[in-house]
Amino acid sequence: MKKILILLGPPGAGKGTVGNKLSQMWNLPLISSGDLLRENVNRETELGKKAKDYMEKGELVPDEIVVSIIKKRTSESDCENGFILDGFPRNLNQAKMIDEVYGKEGEIKTVFLNADDDFIVERLSNRRVCEKCGAIYHLINIPPKKDGICDKCGGKLIQREDDKEDVIRNRLHIYHQITAPLLEYYRNKGDFYEVDGEAGLDEIIKEISGIIKW
Repeated sequence: MKKILILLGPPGAGKGTVGNKLSQMWNLPLISSGDLLRENVNRETELGKKAKDYMEKGELVPDEIVVSIIKKRTSESDCENGFILDGFPRNLNQAKMIDEVYGKEGEIKTVFLNADDDFIVERLSNRRVCEKCGAIYHLINIPPKKDGICDKCGGKLIQREDDKEDVIRNRLHIYHQITAPLLEYYRNKGDFYEVDGEAGLDEIIKEISGIIKW
């Protein structure tokens, strides 16, 4: 059976950071729908061109685009034993697709990283990304040694369009309307665990690894 972990939570709750750590621990690839979408946008693929307008407005990309990208990625050889999903599913339709595609071949568990809206806005609006190597910084928690410059490669640090406060607020509004109902769906299915997304990374990892023995 494939080991499949779904990381749920509002944008900016730390799903990517937590997922990376768990990926190393369990030797399972972390699959971020957001990263895959941005990669397609940067490469100017047909799917990327379709997704770009939605992403810049902080709106959810249509299911058919996201599902196509996820299916393609999870069919690769490194996903043979399982994978960790970050940012997918985002609505009930996508959740049912996961059950249909992977339900018979995978052991699906769900972790929800819970975090307050104001905490999310503070965290994301202070995030900066290196436009060259993709390294992530935080102006308060993980500042670069030199303002605006990446410690690793010397590239320029930028604020992503979807990390600006008005876009973040819109993303959170959409999340509460469309994505939050997933919590009830997965609670009812079982193998659902809620974790404090505002806690420190080590504390979060310790809690999750104490619950899920992979």
